[in-house]
Amino acid sequence: MNNKLSDIINILFIPILFVIAIWFVKGFELIYSTPFHEYGITSLDINRITGIFSFPFLHDDFNHLINNTYPIIILGGIISSVYKEISNQVFFFSYLLSGTILWFIGNPEENVIGASGIVYALASFVLISGFIKKQPRLAVLSFFVIFMYGSLFWGMLPMPNKISWEGHLSGFIAGILIAIYFKNKGPQSKKYNYELEEELELEEERKDIEINYIYKKEK
Repeated sequence: MNNKLSDIINILFIPILFVIAIWFVKGFELIYSTPFHEYGITSLDINRITGIFSFPFLHDDFNHLINNTYPIIILGGIISSVYKEISNQVFFFSYLLSGTILWFIGNPEENVIGASGIVYALASFVLISGFIKKQPRLAVLSFFVIFMYGSLFWGMLPMPNKISWEGHLSGFIAGILIAIYFKNKGPQSKKYNYELEEELELEEERKDIEINYIYKKEK
């Protein structure tokens, strides 16, 4: 029982740590009546570039906070359990890239706050990585993301309300880039005998070419 609890804590450590941080910030704002919205991100404003690091920790209200809390725990837990060796890096790059991309492509007239970009980055990573690696278990996770968070795709389209669709799009792009970068890390698709034989044949051919080249060069 203790081992299982320990495994769960290890899997969810980073996502829960981040969730605790964003709830702590909101609690601090309420207790001391000190909103931190001014530390959001404003695109192409060099004076607000530090918002890249602070804006995911800030939320407009509790609905905004809750809507970002459970996807981070679920998606973060999936990534931590399936992509153990790179999970921390995936989360860090999701945090960093989503804000960086937003700073370049966002609306310069808007001040953006919230961890939605990270949510989109994590969802995008699981979705794209599953298809890139062509592994059945990961493909199932990809379809799970589509089923559970399919409505996220609508969030990347321009909308008249105060939701930052550019922030969502930035996160999704970040997830794609992260999935491509880590395509050779984490679980890999199984190779069948005929694929291994083809690789061995190609390796032998490459060695023969190198030997012939060296032999001719010496002559």
